[in-house]
Amino acid sequence: MHPLVNIAVSAARQASRIILHSMDNMDKVKTSSKGHNDFVTSVDKKSEQIIIDTIKAAYPEHSILAEESGEQPGNDITWIIDPLDGTTNFLYELPHFAISIAVAEKGRIQHGVIYDPVRDELFTASRGRGAALNGRRLRVVDQKVLSNCLLGTGFPFRDKQMVDTYMGTFKDFMTQCRDIRRAGSAALDLAYVAAGRLDGFWEFGLSKWDIAAGSLMIQEAGGIIDDMNGRQQYLENGNVIAAPPKVFQAMAKTIRPHIK
Repeated sequence: MHPLVNIAVSAARQASRIILHSMDNMDKVKTSSKGHNDFVTSVDKKSEQIIIDTIKAAYPEHSILAEESGEQPGNDITWIIDPLDGTTNFLYELPHFAISIAVAEKGRIQHGVIYDPVRDELFTASRGRGAALNGRRLRVVDQKVLSNCLLGTGFPFRDKQMVDTYMGTFKDFMTQCRDIRRAGSAALDLAYVAAGRLDGFWEFGLSKWDIAAGSLMIQEAGGIIDDMNGRQQYLENGNVIAAPPKVFQAMAKTIRPHIK
């Protein structure tokens, strides 16, 4: 693996020990609200700090963009960190959450790591080098027909203004695809599309740290990721479609009439 990926993996594994230990001591986990239906725990903060400390020990000159602590300026290499994607699942002891770490150089994602500590599944990707799960090469499914697809999604709980738009897309997909899953971790949803466990994924209003690592995995596994308008601004606006090429086209065709 690339040296930057090795550091990301080391950081994710160290953070995972904090998360798994906390699952056995949930009564000691402190929780606060960042906004409507948006929570942060003491575990998020501890996980993020050990990730940053690990990165800074190896690359003190690099920049940081982290969900809880924000930006730490440095050079043109930026680490984009979600220390616990799926916090609500974690709070309810639903074992589906992940650590997501991406590395961008001059704004372009070059490496990504998503680690599921419960299942010990390590998803990695480097630009031009492919994507892997625990060292096994990943490819998106060779799916062409939307009616055969299992799709993943996320609900716009934080932005009520998007509810009507989202429900329009949901209703259309309900009548067109095989089934839909809402699991609660966008990072894992993207990794699952790359791994062929989902045939496609869409969601509105995500943050850069939710998307960054998974976006590269989709691309390196042979899929397409874009925003709803085909402008490649998903990292900025947080609106995402991710799927194999033929499925992506069908999903975009379904979603775009609902976009104002």
